[in-house]
Amino acid sequence: MAKTEHYFTKFEEENFYHVYNRTVNKQPMFKTENNYEYFLKQYDKYLSPVADTYCYCLFGNHFHLLIRINRLADLIAFKKLSNPEDLQMDKTAHQIVSHQFKKFFQSYAMAFNKQHDRIGTLFQTPFKRTCVDKDDYFTHLIYYIHANPQLHGLIHDFREWKWSSYKRILMANLSKLKKKEVFDWFGGMTKYIQFHEDHYKDILGDIRLEDI
Repeated sequence: MAKTEHYFTKFEEENFYHVYNRTVNKQPMFKTENNYEYFLKQYDKYLSPVADTYCYCLFGNHFHLLIRINRLADLIAFKKLSNPEDLQMDKTAHQIVSHQFKKFFQSYAMAFNKQHDRIGTLFQTPFKRTCVDKDDYFTHLIYYIHANPQLHGLIHDFREWKWSSYKRILMANLSKLKKKEVFDWFGGMTKYIQFHEDHYKDILGDIRLEDI
C-alpha cells in the first residue's frame, strides 16, 4: 500500500520524485500499442517542459516514473510563455507541475475513452509521488521501476519489456531521457547493465518500494 503522505507530497524545484499511479478499479490503461505510444507522446508534451525524466515503465493498469523537477524560474517562464493571458498563473513548483500532470491525465483519458467507447474517470486521484532523497533509494528505484513487469508476472525477463526505459537508455539515438546522467550515476553503461543483472533476486526478493 502507498503511504498516505505519497498522496500529498509537494513537488519542489530540482528535487527527484517517484511518480506512480493506476487506473480506477484496476481497469486496463493500455489496450493497444498505439495507447502506449500516445501515452508517451502526451507525457512528452505536458511533462517534458517542467521535468527531466530518468526512467519509466508502463504496463497493465499502472505506470512508474522517476523525474526531476526543473528550477522554479524555468517553470514560471514556461507558464508565462504557454499561458500569457493567465493573470492568476500558478507560482509554485507544486502548482505548476501538478497542473501539467492534470492536463496530461485528462488528455490521455479523453482519447482512451473515445477510442474504447468508455466514459468516466480513468486514473485514480490524487496520483502518488514520493521524494527521492537518498542515494541508495535512487539507485534501487531505477532497477525497481525497470523490473516491475517481471515482478508482476507479465514477462519472464524485464529487459525485454518494450514499454520501459531500460532498453531505451541503452540506445544511441537522441532522446529526452537523461541517459548520460543515469550512466554516470551507475559508473558507466557496463555497470548500469551489470547492476540490473546482479540485483534481480536481492531487490525483488526483499524490496517492494510501493506496491500499488
